[in-house]
Amino acid sequence: MNARFIKPMETVAVKKLPTGGRWTYEVKLDGFRAVAVRTDHVILYSKQGKLLTSQFMPIALELEKLPSETVLDGELVALNEDGLPRFNLLQNYRSGSAHLMYFAFDILVHKGKDVKTLPLSDRRALLRSTVKRSSHVQVAEWTDNLAGLERFVREQGLEGIVAKRADSSYVSEGRSGSWVKLRFDRRQEFVIGGYTPSYLGLDALLVGFYRGKELRFAGSVRAGFNPPMRREVHDQVKQLEIAQCPFANLPDKRAGVWGQGITAEKMKECQWLKPQAVAEIEFAEWTPDDRLRHASFVGLRRDKKPQDVVKET
Repeated sequence: MNARFIKPMETVAVKKLPTGGRWTYEVKLDGFRAVAVRTDHVILYSKQGKLLTSQFMPIALELEKLPSETVLDGELVALNEDGLPRFNLLQNYRSGSAHLMYFAFDILVHKGKDVKTLPLSDRRALLRSTVKRSSHVQVAEWTDNLAGLERFVREQGLEGIVAKRADSSYVSEGRSGSWVKLRFDRRQEFVIGGYTPSYLGLDALLVGFYRGKELRFAGSVRAGFNPPMRREVHDQVKQLEIAQCPFANLPDKRAGVWGQGITAEKMKECQWLKPQAVAEIEFAEWTPDDRLRHASFVGLRRDKKPQDVVKET
């Protein structure tokens, strides 16, 4: 088959990782999912099929070493000075404060042959023989030692762990349950539906999630920004400005003890946005009424569809 974009396999969020059987474990990398397609040259695609090549040209150039008609699945990350992936560094990697890396963790097509139906263990062996480590590319490591990996991930403050069955095939449509993930921090993507303005551009983002076709307000996010970041995020979302509130559950009847509610009066201070931008938010917990407690901005996610953003339990 000709090498082409293939929709990446989905990973199911769980509250406890499976053990035994043929489960294997990888660090959940904190970056952008990316499919690398090598034909006459390399094209990098986001999870949604958007082109990433020009943004991550150092990666694309090193992947030119792949055999023609080959497709990889992996994660684009930015490493800090300790060699650890940090999503916020990926937002501004051109500043020179981080090192770009592509961690390949699966191979879908090899020299024109579709290998998605092979067991993951066989695909990993093929991946290792196909991808040569370089300054910007390497193969992701895996282990069957869950306890040891969990200890490492927690000590280093990494995002979580992905568990994969070694005998599983690659399913690009739907969720097979053969790949699952557990986040150790409380973090997920949220749709940006508005912001409160300030002299820096924005003071806080107003974010939510979809329940069915309704966009539900989840909270106001003010923490996690520095002044330049407030201006940068404002510049990226201001073209989405609209007059009508997109959240189905606003206004709130009361402002709440700490003034976190968005009442009809407070809505007059808000600038609403088309729900087309997605942000990753870190938070302490969910309240009983589905609001975020102690939320902090991590970064914008250009690889996520707003319609796919739901509350993760």
